[in-house]
Amino acid sequence: MTLPENLAGRTVAVLGGTGPQGRGLARRFAAAGLTVVIGSRSAERAGDTAAELATATGGAVTGADNAGAAQAGDVVVVAVPWDGHGELLEQLAPQLAGKVVVDCVNPLGFDKQGAYALQVEEGSAAQQAAALLPDATVVGAFHNVSAVLLDDPDVDKVDTDVLVLGDVREATDLVQALADTIPGVRGILGGRLRNAHQVEAFTANLISINRRHKAHSGLRVTDV
Repeated sequence: MTLPENLAGRTVAVLGGTGPQGRGLARRFAAAGLTVVIGSRSAERAGDTAAELATATGGAVTGADNAGAAQAGDVVVVAVPWDGHGELLEQLAPQLAGKVVVDCVNPLGFDKQGAYALQVEEGSAAQQAAALLPDATVVGAFHNVSAVLLDDPDVDKVDTDVLVLGDVREATDLVQALADTIPGVRGILGGRLRNAHQVEAFTANLISINRRHKAHSGLRVTDV
């Protein structure tokens, strides 16, 4: 596909790119023709995942530790577990300065009744990222997309919309365009970053739907 002008020549780094969500997003971005850098705590594991995805997609995918990936990316997607989210971003603030950081982390807990949203002091994972990265532009997106569908090479289209949240229009336009590179997906502006909590929390509802119906449910916005 032909990349939109605001994505042309940009490198997308995915921190936590060896995990299910990060790996799935990296696969789709590489297949769309974007240059992708997989980040992980282990540079070796990142390199192995990158080589596998490069072979599978024919795309330009390399691996590095999370710091190296953060440094290499023009747009940096954060897809790490919630319990390591704040510590990692605090460490990587110098590498992420001046960049668009896309946070897709969902602060969730699990018990015998299923998934539930956790309380976050800053309001949401995305707002925590913004507080820790004052020199970056933080956008929330990709919270509600099935990792299983993203990483399945037999799934041609992912039937879902992606709500994009942020306070800088140029950055949210960029991330909407990034979402649009995934076949079947639309990026839709979902409001300012302060509205990220309910989007992150909604993932708990989707997990409940998936368990009940043995599905990989997503979100569609109508009349738009």
